[in-house]
This record gives sequence, structure tokens and C-alpha cells, in this order.
Amino acid sequence: MLEKIGAKIYEDTGVTASEALFPEPFRSGLEYAAPARGMWNIVHTGMLIPESHQIFVCAEGCLRGVVLTAAEMGAIGRLSSVAIREGNVLDGDMEELIIDGASDIIGKLPRRPRAVLIYTSCIHHFMACDLPRVYAVLRERFPDIDFIECFMNPIMRKSGLTPDQLMRRQLYAPLKPLPRDPRAVNIVGSDLPTDDGSDLCRLTRENGFSLNEIARMRTYDEYLGMAKAFLNISTYPSARAGAETLSKRLGQRHIYMPFAFDYGETDAEYAALAGELGVEAPDASAGRDAADLALDRAARTLGGMRVAIDYTAVSRPVQLARLLSEHGFNVTDIYLDSVSGEDRDAFDWVKGNLPWLLFHPTARPAMRVAPRGDGTPVLAVGQKAAYFTGSDRFVNIVENGGLHGYDGIAKLAGLIADAAETPKDARALIQIKGLGCSGGCCV
Repeated sequence: MLEKIGAKIYEDTGVTASEALFPEPFRSGLEYAAPARGMWNIVHTGMLIPESHQIFVCAEGCLRGVVLTAAEMGAIGRLSSVAIREGNVLDGDMEELIIDGASDIIGKLPRRPRAVLIYTSCIHHFMACDLPRVYAVLRERFPDIDFIECFMNPIMRKSGLTPDQLMRRQLYAPLKPLPRDPRAVNIVGSDLPTDDGSDLCRLTRENGFSLNEIARMRTYDEYLGMAKAFLNISTYPSARAGAETLSKRLGQRHIYMPFAFDYGETDAEYAALAGELGVEAPDASAGRDAADLALDRAARTLGGMRVAIDYTAVSRPVQLARLLSEHGFNVTDIYLDSVSGEDRDAFDWVKGNLPWLLFHPTARPAMRVAPRGDGTPVLAVGQKAAYFTGSDRFVNIVENGGLHGYDGIAKLAGLIADAAETPKDARALIQIKGLGCSGGCCV
């Protein structure tokens, strides 16, 4: 039965904090993708492995997006494709298609890759394709190449590990056990390099430890050397499962240190890291004071301007909303589709202390035609918040921007203050796909 939507067109575009339900304030269903495109995807992440080549095996319609991604990041020479046609489905020769297609591509490449990432798609799982046989044949045929099993499978988004989590896990699949270096530490699973000035980098390096992360690797041998580290640190939520798998497989220790906007949690994280390193826990008072000073200065700069935050900028948008509110910011809107367990305490606080704050979805179809702001100046933290509010004053970062600890909070406050005073060309900037990826993952 057809239903005239009329006045219902704006349903599911916002709910007050007092009414919002945890963990999903909005019903799941047909989804919309806003043109704010700064988040990384599996193509960007896979490109972090130096001297590697990607092969996507899927239907031509699915290939369009991944090919455009590689072209946009200047890495089209590092991606190839094998198109699945109707005959491959009917004839049942899917395994041979992958083996022969990958072999042909490798033979024609101008330079032999050290690793090949093969991305299979949903149809291979629907058809129970014998992928173990595929990889066994390829590894026997090309013993000098590490073949990495990757997935472009949207049907996995709602169950088990997501494609994003799987990609961050497979990012380290070629690493093999090496003699342990008790002075080597890895940050694993992050797309962006951790800021050199962060408390995390300073605590580690100033105590004589080397700090490695894939975003800084330039050769495949450097990358393989990450297996020597005695400790893996994961800082991004989607990286945690992969870091735990890697650490268990290689016998490394692991510590999870997300970028938190709660001072008590931040102190506990750095105390735990100091314990793992066997060094004295740092005195955090100076860092807290600097963060408070930067936040107070930014609040004065905004002068009551509305603040909107989205989940693509920081992994804990609700916790950030609480911190900013406690420092006098006028936080009015948060854009997210679900609330993570790590944000639960902040979510409960917001419900009790900012009941009028509005949660907005980013993927509900109604958001496509929802009004882009009401003319009131808005400071947006994140590209989606900028897009949905129509603001040209926004902090243009994704995935925490490499920030961490008190230094990260202070720098984020500085970015907020600068964004309030310096308008940006939002239309031009939010079209950049995989924000920041062109700086180092395409070599």
C-alpha cells in the first residue's frame, strides 16, 4: 500500500537527549550516504601496506567505487580488478576466475609486489566459493608474495566484525614471529599517524622506546619488522579486535588506549602504559592545566556560538560534548547513528544534564532533504556536522585526527577556536575522499 509521506518527510531527523534510547536512538532501515566523504574505507586502509598491490574481485557495478577511490588518492597503479560476469556464476568457475585473474595481473605488473591484497565480495560467500583452495594455489604459484585475504562484503556490516574491523585486522596478517625487541612498541590499526607531540608518543620515545606504526612505514621490510615489538597499542575502537588478534598470534602484549575526553580515564590509560613500559607514571597536572586553559580560551572565542559534533571527527562524540559543555560551550547537536558502549556514561550524563540537546542520524533517508541549518551560526566538529548544519566554520578532521591525551584535547580546542574565526570552503573540502590519506599511504 502506498502512503503519502508529506509532513512525515522529516521524521527520524532528530530526537532530544531526554528521549534518546541507548544504543540506537534511531530505527535501522534504508540508509543514505551524505556527500561528506572524509572517512577512510577499505581501499585507503589497505594502501597503507608499502610495496603492495590490491585486486578486487566483484561485479563491475561494485568496482566503480573502489576504482574511483584509488584514482582520487593517486594510487590507481596499485589497484587492479577482476570482474565477475553472469557466466562465472552459472558455470561455477569462480575459483578459477580468481586464480587465473590474479595470476594474469601479477604477471603484467611493472614491478613485483611484496604483498597482494585480494578482496572477495558477497557473492563468493553466497556461493560458498572455496577460498582456502584459491589462496593455497596462489601461494604455491607465487611463493615470494604474501597474499592477504580481504573482504568487500557489505552483508557483514551488522554481524560479527565489520568490514572495517576485518580490514584493520588483515592489515597485519603477513607479520610472522621474530625475535622480540624489548625496546620496540607499535601503534596498530590506525589509519592516521599519531601526532608526534601527543602524550602517547612523548612518553614512549622520551623513555628510550622506538615507536612504530604502519602509517609511517616506507618499505615492506620496515613493515614486517613490526613483529619484533613487545607491545602493541591500539587507540581507535575499530582497531582493537585486530590488535588483540595480532598480539595473541605473535605473543605480544597489548594495551587499548582510546582518545578519551574524560580526565580520569586519560590518567588511568597513561598509568597503565607506564606500567607496561616499566617507567614512572607521568605527572599529568601540567597536561590537564594546559587542556583546561585551551578549552576555556576556545569557549571565550566562540562566545556562545552553537556547537555541533559528529562521529566521523572523534570516536567519542558524546563524551566530547560533555567535556565541552562542562567548559562553557553551547553544545546543541550531535550527529551519529548509534552510541558506542564507550560513550555510555557520557550518554547518561547528557540525558540528565542536557536533556534538550538534539541527536541527529546521518544515514536516515530523511536527512537527504532535512533543512541545512536555521541561519544561526554553528561551529561544527566534523564534516558531517558541517554538511548537515550548512556551516562554513568547522574542524576538518576524521578518526580523531591523530590526536591523543591531554595534548590532543588542547590541540582540538585550538582547532575549534581557529575554525570559529576562519571560515572554510565546505563544499570543496568535504568532497575529499579519505581525508589525509594522500600524505603517505600511496607510496
